Amino acid sequence: MQSTFEKWQSISLILRIICGLILGTIFGMVMPDNGIIPIFGNLFVGLLKGVAPVLVFVLVISALANASGNIGGRFKTVIFLYVVGTLLAAATAVAASFMFPVNMTLTEAVNNTPPGGIGEVIKTILTNMVANPVSAIMNANYVGILCWAIIFGLGFKKLATDGTRAIVAEIAGVVSKAVSWIIQLAPFGIMGLVFSAVAESGLEIFVDYGKLLLVLVGVMFAMAFIVNPVIGFLFLKRNPYPLVFRCLRESGVTAFFTRSSAANIPVNMDLCKKLGLDEDFYSVSVPLGATINMEGAAITITVMTMAVAHTLGIAVDVPTAIILSVLATVGACGASGVAGGSLLLIPMACSLFGISNDIAMQAVGVGFIIGVVQDSCETALNSSSDALFASIAEFSERLKRGEKIDF
Repeated sequence: MQSTFEKWQSISLILRIICGLILGTIFGMVMPDNGIIPIFGNLFVGLLKGVAPVLVFVLVISALANASGNIGGRFKTVIFLYVVGTLLAAATAVAASFMFPVNMTLTEAVNNTPPGGIGEVIKTILTNMVANPVSAIMNANYVGILCWAIIFGLGFKKLATDGTRAIVAEIAGVVSKAVSWIIQLAPFGIMGLVFSAVAESGLEIFVDYGKLLLVLVGVMFAMAFIVNPVIGFLFLKRNPYPLVFRCLRESGVTAFFTRSSAANIPVNMDLCKKLGLDEDFYSVSVPLGATINMEGAAITITVMTMAVAHTLGIAVDVPTAIILSVLATVGACGASGVAGGSLLLIPMACSLFGISNDIAMQAVGVGFIIGVVQDSCETALNSSSDALFASIAEFSERLKRGEKIDF
């Protein structure tokens, strides 16, 4: 049994995931009514979602408690990258919407209640920050988890003995090991998730909403393969594409199918470890990115809002478009890190043009229809750029110190 497991681990995880992709697609086409295969996907996502809050809480505490005190510059850089990346994503989406205006056939309104405005989004973020820490972990409230983990981590650093801090580091190591075991199950989970997507959705969504999807996915591809690499080049002064492709391959593929930035935190942690990043740094920057680095969400909010405006014949001038980009950036930072988390922020952006909530919620309904593709691509962009920007921030600091980097 042990030798079989060792042989399984000796095969590249990416190769195993590709096999899972192929098998899931074949099974979805041949036996779409099978009720067993989707369970693998549900269990895998459930494991990731279950362990991610504990992982973030423990690792952030451990990182701060045992921090050497020389990682402040990297945090400033990565936060700058997260915010600028999200803003550029919104601006790119606005430009694409001007170049390729899309009208949509509005559907029945959904029954979810959107935030009333940017003030409510900010209020929700602040409220989540001070939520009960146990409740924050139970409900995967990552804003609250980060806030309390920072408080406890700083407390351990100031008051705890070396022995106590070592125990905290050991607990973090145990949780990380558990996560590594879960990640080994990715091929089976991906197989189940792909099966569900193929069996339930097929290719019909490309027919009715093809143009809207093309704009959405096209902007996301532009960010992933053009804008983000340019950002990487400006900071690293060397070809960023090997790093970009590695982040997309090892983080983006898994995020595409889990459709949750929060669930993909353990995957990004493992990728950062493989890249040789400082654990004190990435154990904080990766969960922070899953909370505020929302390039894909900003694109979804902006493109969908512009599509509603075009459908209603509303003229959008450049100053308003700039305001929309900023509004989408702030709203995206407050988007939930779960599947479909950005869609309910569309009405908030639509209010900028005086569009009624009833009409805006119909656009949300369209978003849920195309979500199997839109949300998957959005999450893949969000999550892969979390790891990418964390890597850029650390590698740029190493280059400043005259060190060599390898990715």
